[in-house]
Parts: sequence; C-alpha cells; structure tokens
Amino acid sequence: MVSGKNGLESLPMNALSEIPEPNKDALTITALKKDGGTISGYQLSDGQILGKDEAIALAKSGGIAGVGIATNGGNEYLKSLPDDSQNNNLSHLPTIDDNL
Repeated sequence: MVSGKNGLESLPMNALSEIPEPNKDALTITALKKDGGTISGYQLSDGQILGKDEAIALAKSGGIAGVGIATNGGNEYLKSLPDDSQNNNLSHLPTIDDNL
C-alpha cells in the first residue's frame, strides 16, 4: 500500500479500490481527452493516447504512475493519488482535442 505524508493516506486513499504498484518505467498522464465534459481517454508522457479502459488496464499492470483505481456505480476510473501537490491532479491537467 502506498502511504502519503501528513495523514493524506486516510480519506482520499480509502476512496480508491486499487492502488497498483508502478513499474520502474511507468508513464505518467499528461493530458485528458474529454467527450462532452466526460473523460474518455488520457495522453501519456510518451505521447500515446489511450481510451479510458486501456488506460485503466495499463495502470492496473503498473504502467502508469501516480494513479489509483476508483469505482463509482460499478464503473472504474483513474484517480490521482493524493500528495502535497495540486499540480499533478488529473483535474488540473490540460484537455487535448477530442479529434486526436
């Protein structure tokens, strides 16, 4: 289990159903792809763009660092791991053109 600083591992970490251990060469998410305001995919640090399900599978296998898996209404999604920085939260990332 990943632990945070200053008690951050409590409530936000409890919202995650799975916290995969990232591989040493794991990528990071650099931008979000949205469809009508809903996240439909992610751009990774190597430039590739994955759909939501592909990104979840990659994260589960340790291929994406800094995220955990959360579930809402039976649907899985990626969620930033809590830390001392707001800048790396998924909600603070830029949105890429939906036509990519």
